[in-house]
Amino acid sequence: MDALDILGGLVVLALLVGSAVVRATGDDAFLVADRRLSLFPLVATLVMTEFNTSTLLAFTAVGYRAGPMALALPLVFLVGLLFYTLTVARAWKRFDRLSVAELFARRYSPALGRLASVLLLTAMVGFGATYVKSLTLLAGPFAPQVPEPLLAALLTLVVLAVVMPGGLVTVVRSDVVAFVLTVLLVPLLVGLGAWHSAPLGGLAAAFDASQRVVAPVAQWRHPALPFRFVTTLMALTCVTYIAAPWYGQKIFAARDERTAFRAVAWAAVLVFLLYGGLSLAAAYFRVVTPDLADPQAAVPGMLHAWLPAGLRGAAFAVLFAAALTTLAGVWTAMGAMVAADFGWQGAHHVSRQRRIIAGFALLHWAGAVLLVDDILDRLILANVPVVALSFALLAGFHWPGATTAGAWASVIVGVVWGTGTFLVVGEAGGYTWPWAMYGIPLIFATGIVVSLGTSRATA
Repeated sequence: MDALDILGGLVVLALLVGSAVVRATGDDAFLVADRRLSLFPLVATLVMTEFNTSTLLAFTAVGYRAGPMALALPLVFLVGLLFYTLTVARAWKRFDRLSVAELFARRYSPALGRLASVLLLTAMVGFGATYVKSLTLLAGPFAPQVPEPLLAALLTLVVLAVVMPGGLVTVVRSDVVAFVLTVLLVPLLVGLGAWHSAPLGGLAAAFDASQRVVAPVAQWRHPALPFRFVTTLMALTCVTYIAAPWYGQKIFAARDERTAFRAVAWAAVLVFLLYGGLSLAAAYFRVVTPDLADPQAAVPGMLHAWLPAGLRGAAFAVLFAAALTTLAGVWTAMGAMVAADFGWQGAHHVSRQRRIIAGFALLHWAGAVLLVDDILDRLILANVPVVALSFALLAGFHWPGATTAGAWASVIVGVVWGTGTFLVVGEAGGYTWPWAMYGIPLIFATGIVVSLGTSRATA
């Protein structure tokens, strides 16, 4: 990285910090931005909450290996977020608390609420570790002499410095800046990819015809990216995002139910387009650079190869901003859950929230350094505790007949089944198929049967 790259990056970061970092005016502002977000900032923060470097590096790695057929992966978020829009967007805003786990406590029992919070926090420890890891991988080519643990620590401290003053207010303001810059960057990289690859024969030079389209039936068991696997991710995303605390916190911050509903619908489309654009750019990069040692390095490789000095540093800063806002959003959601779910008096206060967030930041740094290897695999695995809550959540909103016993039974079956398929079938055996396609119906069937049985017993 030369002086112009450093200057370009500093300009973007200065814009981000100057426009976004403010001190929260009170506890409610720190936790839920005073519950008055209008449509545009809510769309921006929802998009940038999902547009994170973990998923970005994972999806572009598949785009580099598999070609345009990798556009099937962003479809996962289009389907999952539209499902969220139709099933829970209005319901969460109507509930309008601090933590999504409060639903389980109020609808079923305080004990189940605490268990739900523990399961969600456990999942978020995994998610946060992958976010720190992906941010470190993204920054690695720009600081090759810095040991990875130290680089991860420095980047974590930068994110902490940004989020500490204003909590969710800072997250939303930085998301708006990052969103605008990302919408400018992604089409630029797609266009540059098409231009650089055209003299070499375009996508046909690197991928056969079966990989240059998205064809679910024909690609059901395709070795490059089986659509069977994509289908499991769609099912898992539908039942995990409805419980996502980092999304729930943003919905609680919305001005009203209509704003929440429209914002998630817009976010579904925009997230698909942004991830799809960069997956396609990675496929173009394969044409130009066919011997990349690690496909997860496709994005930093594009920035180095296609962008001039100065703009290259600015582009890295844009992607850093995307990672920063996602990680900061996870931390603020975790802090709000600790304040709401465990009866900790005083945890709502800003000073205590800052200490809680710092503790989670340290935990995520340790997880990134010690535990995370393949980003996509770890991201998927972290969803096991969240999937287990799916019946209890949807029934809590939409089925008055659901009982506490049915909710408990469904959660226990979900945790046991998800953990069991991972341990018995494993990643090599494709555990996501039995976990999602058999496990989700099993979770719902258990909840329904036990609820019907216990409701008759108590009638």
